[in-house]
Amino acid sequence: MYTRAHFAETDLGKLHDAIQAYSFATLVSQHAGELTASHLPLLLKRDAEGEYGTLLGHMAKANPQWQQAAGQDVLAIFSGPHAYISPTWYEEEKTVPTWNYVAVHAYGRLEIIENSREKLDILRQTVQVYERNMPAPWPMPEPDEFVSRLADQIVAFQIPLRRLEGKWKLNQNHSLARRQRVIAALNSRSEEASREIAGLMEERL
Repeated sequence: MYTRAHFAETDLGKLHDAIQAYSFATLVSQHAGELTASHLPLLLKRDAEGEYGTLLGHMAKANPQWQQAAGQDVLAIFSGPHAYISPTWYEEEKTVPTWNYVAVHAYGRLEIIENSREKLDILRQTVQVYERNMPAPWPMPEPDEFVSRLADQIVAFQIPLRRLEGKWKLNQNHSLARRQRVIAALNSRSEEASREIAGLMEERL
């Protein structure tokens, strides 16, 4: 990912936080010279065997990507909030539009998990993560014929991470006064992503 020095985020804790906050990822792999991608929720084990942690996930067995990607290096893209930045917000001449955003690229080799107990554990962890803030969290049933049949229709995998790239493009290349005007403009908008970008910009003033 092309990243100018002042936009680069290298703090492992912040990269991990972003992966967990924006965990619906785009998983990209290659087969026979062609690129393919799937959109999947991925869990992060921070203190796992990968140098930068390990991603856990699953996809439908009918999806051919898992067969093509098994044992290969893959890229998982985590897209955070983003917002269009109008040059009118700078209140200065000779400025141009841009886009502020947060993104993390995670690289590693995809490994298929064959053990049925481990596969069910990944499913259970996934349910727990995404149900935890529900008013009445749905508990995944204990293994029975129904659950086993569902588990047979998916393929679980892990990706020990060997490289992480983070890009926090938040107007760091502009003056403090300009950034404060952009923050005010973003906070005045109704979109949640705009206000989230404003908050991230404020953290870096």
